[in-house]
Amino acid sequence: MRLAIIGCGLIGAKRAAAVESHEIVVVCDRDRVRVESLARQTGARAVQDWREAINAEVEAVIVATTHDQLATVTLAAVLAGRHVLVEKPAGRHVDEVRPIAQAAAARGVVVKVGFNHRFHPAFQKAREIVDQGALGKLMFIRARYGHGGRLGYENEWRCKPEISGGGELVDQGSHLIDLSRWFLGDLSLQYAAAPTYFWDIAVDDNCFLALQSAAGQLAWLHASWTEWKNIFSFEITGRVGKLAIEGLGGSYGVERLAFYRMRPEMGPPETETWEYPSEDQSWRAEFADFAAAIQERRQPCGDINDAIANLEIIGQVYRDSRP
Repeated sequence: MRLAIIGCGLIGAKRAAAVESHEIVVVCDRDRVRVESLARQTGARAVQDWREAINAEVEAVIVATTHDQLATVTLAAVLAGRHVLVEKPAGRHVDEVRPIAQAAAARGVVVKVGFNHRFHPAFQKAREIVDQGALGKLMFIRARYGHGGRLGYENEWRCKPEISGGGELVDQGSHLIDLSRWFLGDLSLQYAAAPTYFWDIAVDDNCFLALQSAAGQLAWLHASWTEWKNIFSFEITGRVGKLAIEGLGGSYGVERLAFYRMRPEMGPPETETWEYPSEDQSWRAEFADFAAAIQERRQPCGDINDAIANLEIIGQVYRDSRP
């Protein structure tokens, strides 16, 4: 395919590096230094108007802007007949995202949302084990995800609600909600708190959620911008076994998956572990799924409807937590 990338910051650069066997023909960003840098790296044409990028001779568009631009650019790309890979959460709130799903269905294009955590090797292996029934009936999920910010964090765009649409719940909380839905199916909100404990900002710096499936399974989630040691922990517990994923690489520690099998006599479980010390391959794997979904005329793993379900939960949390 011929591709356009709109948004040339850190994530846009990661997306560009993950493209294999396809041609990036145009890159776009309002920041001239960033767009020209990515243009040199990719050999693409640099533009500063996203409309020009969408109307170029491309089949697909990667949208990696700040949250306030995600839905606007994605909808325009879909209406132009382009397939789109858009970063999560796909918009600031669900009302921005629903028209994208409607337009994608009408135009017959693929819209994938950047829930790249599904494509980490530990989660791919966990999905395989769960699908084999090796855990028995799933009972609950327990997960934590967090970092501690950095000096000046309160001045960054993620802390400005008119740009971000929310705080840590929208940021890392979105991944925990999505992963929980991936394993348990549709979830309803049972409990939530989205306080601001540390940073002098107008959005939440922590969120605590209890989500429940129709079968009564619970996902107990905590995402935090006040983790002074970065953490990622995701546990899936079934009647006869448990999976524990720790770390995502880099500052989160080596990515590991542990499989604990209950013995007939119970007691200490049989344990099998895997480690994934190589660099993060989730971006490449996610783009490969996006390209395959287009070729095979199927829905990708993590689509626009998953983003809508995610934002419905997030929106309910914010509505319920307002004074």
